[in-house]
Amino acid sequence: MLLVPLAGCAVGPDYVKQDPAAPANWSVTAGARIAQQDISHWWLRLDDPMLTELITTALRNSPDMRSARAKLQESRARLDITDAGLMPRLNAALGANRSKSGDASPANQFNAGFDASWEIDLFGGLRRASEAAEADAGATLANLYNTQVTLAAEVALNYVQLRSLQQRLAIARNNLAAQRETLKITEWRAQAGLVTSMEVEQANSNLQQTLAGIPALATNLSKAENRLAVLLGQFPASLHDKLDASAALPPLPDEIALSIPADTLRQRPDVQAAERRVAAETARIGQESAARYPSFSLGGSLGWKALTAGGLGDSANLTRSLSASLAQPLFDGGRLSSRVGAQNAVQQQALIAYEQTVLLALEEVENALTSYANSHERRAALQNAATSARNAALMARQRYEGGLIDFQSVLDTDRTLLSSEDSLAGAELDERTALIGLYKAMGGGWNEDAALPVAQTNNNEGPQP
Repeated sequence: MLLVPLAGCAVGPDYVKQDPAAPANWSVTAGARIAQQDISHWWLRLDDPMLTELITTALRNSPDMRSARAKLQESRARLDITDAGLMPRLNAALGANRSKSGDASPANQFNAGFDASWEIDLFGGLRRASEAAEADAGATLANLYNTQVTLAAEVALNYVQLRSLQQRLAIARNNLAAQRETLKITEWRAQAGLVTSMEVEQANSNLQQTLAGIPALATNLSKAENRLAVLLGQFPASLHDKLDASAALPPLPDEIALSIPADTLRQRPDVQAAERRVAAETARIGQESAARYPSFSLGGSLGWKALTAGGLGDSANLTRSLSASLAQPLFDGGRLSSRVGAQNAVQQQALIAYEQTVLLALEEVENALTSYANSHERRAALQNAATSARNAALMARQRYEGGLIDFQSVLDTDRTLLSSEDSLAGAELDERTALIGLYKAMGGGWNEDAALPVAQTNNNEGPQP
């Protein structure tokens, strides 16, 4: 009965979870309102059914997600293995032996029985190992959530890039059509003797430069399609038919609800994973410390030994034994103490890594807020510039057709128009990229419902066409 209170003692420090230090507010809010919100499915706020479908498929089928789920299953199995060390062990054995010595007749011997052993966890070494394994499993689960966050953001980033490339291709082709019309007009005016062949060559050069930029855009568009397919766990080019039709960029939400820094840190899975690693390494200090104290084990066996198989059940052949052992390290040259010291240093490293993760998380959100605010202002200015460039290009062509200006003015306005519209398309992409980065920085994109598959994933499952 004395073993019961003794088994409740666990050496080493007890881990106490603390909230990370964080500022009261963000230095930049980018026009967002401060409010608690559920951002586990932030992409729904972009109101793009295709984007929602792609992210949902990726969270279910992506190789990254399948690998993260397998790692979680491994960590939970290892936790079960560690917990099993707290329980007694029972083994059954059945054997037969036939031997002969000298001129004597051969002799048979049969045995059957049970062996039991139990290491009493006097100083909590096994329980600390279980605590560490449980914390490791928690860190692995948080890493799975972090994979969700990263994957959702990466799919969204590639998707908006694809839509932007389609938009930029359309801009280039529209300008190309206008430049072909300008070239025809110039050729007619040259035939009429109103301009020289130099203007014709300038118009053709302008057209060819625009034409030369289209293949590069098409190449990047194909890369974005292929990247999306791989993120979804599918073969490259398998999404071409689904994404071939051009579509507008996802619309921006009217407002963004922004959590306070402390809440943001609590919902970021990378911070959670780092905190769980500190808990695991703290528990391992106790595990290493317990090795310096006595260990106590109980053992016993119950069995039968007989010359015939039928005699195994005879009570006369019954054997039984009980044993107890107590072991205490006396001298090891300081090895055990050094192991405790090393584990303390490992725990300190994990704590420093956790503090750094917190700082990097705060930095990421601050940068994302600044990026979103500035990208919004840049896009608004370029939108005005593109409108003016379109008006200038239209007036230049009209005045050139009327012979009021020279051809150089037409070329200048055409180049300005193409540059302005392409810059505007890039700014619209940057604004959405910044918003996606902000949701990712706030820890959005993970949810418990998608953490594990409904059914076990086939390990031999390959890319889906």
